[in-house]
Amino acid sequence: MENLLSEYLPILVFLGISVGLGLVLILAAAVVAPRDPDPEKLSAYECGFNVFDDARMKFDVRFYLGSILFIIFDLEIAFLFPWAVAFGDLSDVAFWSMMVFLAVLTIGFMYEWKKGAMEWE
Repeated sequence: MENLLSEYLPILVFLGISVGLGLVLILAAAVVAPRDPDPEKLSAYECGFNVFDDARMKFDVRFYLGSILFIIFDLEIAFLFPWAVAFGDLSDVAFWSMMVFLAVLTIGFMYEWKKGAMEWE
């Protein structure tokens, strides 16, 4: 039991310090925070101009399509970095599976380009 406690003692000390530091920072922010903020600071910020429409207005689907396409292609490209780091130790199967992956990625990119998903009108 003593061995188990000595192994977990650094973790408990770390958790205690982190909780204590978190509480100190929260209390310091509550004590130091300004009590009478400027009304301009409390106003909504909308790119430098006043709000002229409802916040619940409908957005064009192209906003969502553009963001989804960016996330998809960005995450797929992120798979290339670990593969490139371990390239010297990879087998032929790993190499060709990545080539198939890149081919599918390229075909998907060409399809989206041909459909006009990348264009903004």
